[in-house]
Amino acid sequence: MNLSEATIGETYIVKEIRTDDEELESFLFRLGCYSGEPITVISHLKGGCVVSIKDGRYNIDNGIAEAVLI
Repeated sequence: MNLSEATIGETYIVKEIRTDDEELESFLFRLGCYSGEPITVISHLKGGCVVSIKDGRYNIDNGIAEAVLI
């Protein structure tokens, strides 16, 4: 399952970042989004979703949400 399919308000553990884009993987790592870390979906938007990672909230687009497996 990926973030775009996640239930709002649920906390999940990131299992994998599935992408061939090293820049995207590095960007997510800097946000604290990597395997084994908890992530919570705050809301789903038309073009993506709002997530909580560690102490921050981030708006990510659907392409990124689909790359984060939970």
